[in-house]
Amino acid sequence: MVSICNDKGQLDDAIAAYRQAIIIRPKFAEAHHSLSLLLLSRGDFQHGWDEHEWRWKCKDFPSVPRNFAQPQWDGRPLDGRTLLLYAEQGFGDALQFIRYVPMVAQRGGRIIIECKAELQRLFQTMAAGCQIVVRGQPLPAFDLQCPLLSLPLVFGTTLANLPRNVPYLHADAEAAGRWQRRMADHSPLVRVGLVWSGSPGHKNDRNRSTKLARLAPLVQAPGVRFFSLQKGDAGAEAKRPPPGMELIDWTEELTDFADTAALIANLDLVITVDTAVAHLAGAMGKQVWTLLPFVADWRWLLEREDSPWYPSMRLFRQPSWGDWDSVINRVADKLSLAKA
Repeated sequence: MVSICNDKGQLDDAIAAYRQAIIIRPKFAEAHHSLSLLLLSRGDFQHGWDEHEWRWKCKDFPSVPRNFAQPQWDGRPLDGRTLLLYAEQGFGDALQFIRYVPMVAQRGGRIIIECKAELQRLFQTMAAGCQIVVRGQPLPAFDLQCPLLSLPLVFGTTLANLPRNVPYLHADAEAAGRWQRRMADHSPLVRVGLVWSGSPGHKNDRNRSTKLARLAPLVQAPGVRFFSLQKGDAGAEAKRPPPGMELIDWTEELTDFADTAALIANLDLVITVDTAVAHLAGAMGKQVWTLLPFVADWRWLLEREDSPWYPSMRLFRQPSWGDWDSVINRVADKLSLAKA
């Protein structure tokens, strides 16, 4: 019953059901974690972050607890100690919450950041004083540790005080310059990056992803040239774009997120489903239109067309379950008006 309430967007009923389950089983980790996502969706960060810490006790949680001997940092001054910050979930999560590093640095310690290899070069652009370690490599000695998604709790993050220091990720100037020279022939046109599919391993991917063919209405916008930012198996669809869509595909040259950032730096707009590219473009302060399913991820809150996390982002939500056509037609209209 709870999942049905959640799927239909009936958050109050779902929250009440999870809370009842917790009364019956106070240590029911899955109920606590699911409750946290609903509270965060509703903007109740004060209670949502606390409940979110139960994620590590969930049997089906995608990240495995690290079980470090060192204690988890609680936000107190570091006083010269070394803190390990580590990315625990997907690329999008890491890109969203790496924004807290400057705030951590103000606590007076040395910082080590562990992340996946695809993020290493990009994160170095904002964390020049930090040591970046690729996940799987030996870790240097450290005194304290904290997963990135626990930093909002550490800093008491609310909608009123969440860090809006955007842009906080930047493209390498030399790499961006190379793309700029290469794209010189396309400068008279509006350059729009496209992403239509997320990671197939994401548990909600069937709802958040679509097909390139479904973006055909975007062709009606005059003066637009499209660039594929789509990686993975779905990227093969770029070889067969919708009729009339001029789609340039250089994604084979994008080996990591630093490469992608350099290309995005030369675009006027990114249109994407809920993937890591949405976070990357938002973190760079680029104009980005994010297409959301009817029941969207908690971080996009409810009913809003903007995101407090990313001032340059606009959200386009499905009005009903699975209705991508309405979303894409709205985007096409806005794109045409932008060039009118």
